[in-house]
Amino acid sequence: MIDSMLFNLMFIGVLGIVSQWLAWRFRLPAIVIMSIAGLLAGPIFGLINPKEDFGDVYKPIISMAVAIILFEGSLNLDFREVRGLGKPVFRIVTIGAFLAWVLGSLAAHFVAGLSWAVAFVIGGLFIVTGPTVILPLLRQAKLKPRPAAILKWEGIIVDPFGALLAVFAFEIIRFLLSDNVTVLSLLLFFAASLFAVLLGWVSGRGTGFLFEKGHVPEFLKSPVVFVIVLACFTVSDEIAHETGLLAVTAMGITLANMHIASIGDMRHFKENISVLLTSTIFVMLTASLTVKTLLEIFNWQIIAFVLLMLFIVRPLSVWLSTVGTDLSTKEKILVGWIAPRGIVALTVASYFASILLDRGFTDAGILMSLTFALVFSTVCAHGFTIGWLAKKLGLATDERPGVLIVGGSSFSTGIAKTFQELKTPVMIADSSWKRLYTARKAGVPFYRGEVLSEQMDYYLDLTPYEYLIAATELDSYNALVCTTFVPEIGRNNLFQLSLRSQREDDIEDIGNTIGGRILFHQDVTWEELNKRVERGDVFRKTNITEKYTFEAYLEEINENAIILFVLKPSGKIGFFTEEMSPKVEDGDIVVSLMERYKEYDKIQKKISDQREKQLKGKEQKGQT
Repeated sequence: MIDSMLFNLMFIGVLGIVSQWLAWRFRLPAIVIMSIAGLLAGPIFGLINPKEDFGDVYKPIISMAVAIILFEGSLNLDFREVRGLGKPVFRIVTIGAFLAWVLGSLAAHFVAGLSWAVAFVIGGLFIVTGPTVILPLLRQAKLKPRPAAILKWEGIIVDPFGALLAVFAFEIIRFLLSDNVTVLSLLLFFAASLFAVLLGWVSGRGTGFLFEKGHVPEFLKSPVVFVIVLACFTVSDEIAHETGLLAVTAMGITLANMHIASIGDMRHFKENISVLLTSTIFVMLTASLTVKTLLEIFNWQIIAFVLLMLFIVRPLSVWLSTVGTDLSTKEKILVGWIAPRGIVALTVASYFASILLDRGFTDAGILMSLTFALVFSTVCAHGFTIGWLAKKLGLATDERPGVLIVGGSSFSTGIAKTFQELKTPVMIADSSWKRLYTARKAGVPFYRGEVLSEQMDYYLDLTPYEYLIAATELDSYNALVCTTFVPEIGRNNLFQLSLRSQREDDIEDIGNTIGGRILFHQDVTWEELNKRVERGDVFRKTNITEKYTFEAYLEEINENAIILFVLKPSGKIGFFTEEMSPKVEDGDIVVSLMERYKEYDKIQKKISDQREKQLKGKEQKGQT
């Protein structure tokens, strides 16, 4: 291939991002696509070999990427989440994680043939599932809230600690196996670890202080955090090797629990960097594998180890840790099966493999084969079976893509009732009991709380909802809600009512990146919609068929009717917006808001027609 480091970097980045896009487009596990891309580009076709192409900078690139990925994971660890966890989740992330570490280490030693030191290091790392792999699977499978919450918070909480457990296991066992081990050397190790934690805490507190006091401008906050994370990792690692990961994790946890608004504002940048790094690093790691490493995967010891981790270690650790909890047998089966290892496991395993080899642990040479076999097997096995197993166990929601409506009102309740009648999940969210009165009276599901608050993540599961409608009377709030939920729901599925209010404010200069897509058309405001619902207008559902086409429907409806959305047989919803109208086909259901008298006339006509048919039928029977 072309002997250019610049070209190789570009090629790896393209492979990573294209793999992510293909995974999103075809609803496949991203790691599977990235693994295939890396293997094809590396050991199979020999297009690239990052380990040789990058030379001495290969290890530093991997190390810094792991530090940033681990910082990103620890930044999600808010202690308020831990305090609010139920008993099953708490047991799984404590007792379950410890059992998984011990059982996995025993399997690595007695089955895979690793030394005790290497076995306990890799056993600690393999407890990691991680939000980067588990959250896409949860969205794909649409689990019920309870098992989804358990898997979600396990991934978030255990993710930062897997690498830490590996670090401590490595250092302690290295000292214990050393011939010249002394109490002083152990104390120095713990002192270095304590220094790493202190450095991470100071870095986090210092960063938070600078942000809270306004000493860093907004446009520099993300770069400042990025540089401080790298500095924290490098300084700690130079003072005592392998403690850099501990330092950046401590920094992330510190910042997460300072509850600084700026950290939330940087979430999009942090997630984007994480996606970019995980994509490129994963392709680099898989492309650096040799044919020998791939062939080692088919070693009976590695295969036996993977099978033990899949069918014994994970189910047993979950089952034992949840004894005495209110988890049902079906929930234990599902949670005990789903534990995909991902990018963090592979990147950190590569990091430790090189270090262990440098320290004389020759058996660490198979760590990459072992880790890649486990990662690829778990992602494939769990990614392609989670939906099927959840449905078999009755733990998946068979419902269609749902709609979250922000803002309680008469119109919100009316359209929500229509969604209910169409078997579409719906939820109205508002912070006011008064505005939720009509929803509560109509029996529509509701959430009382501020959707922009941090607590919303803990109490409202967004998994069932693929669409969001901001329908409050405040234009600016609607725009803020839509802008905030872009990463979670996607810009194409975010909608809001018309920004044009009765004041006829000039909004032409508002950026097109702010807010959601304008529903219906500009003249249909919040006031207009609620006025029409309160005066008696009704939501009409019309089936489009070959005989009754959408064109015929448009000719029939009154000019004052508002066409709201079209429901596809698949459950997908197409909203009519200011910019475009969805394509309506046979089998679709069109919903519109129209005056009641039109509906009344149609009902009366149908009743009269039915009576005429009945009378004609009786007359015919009488004549015979």
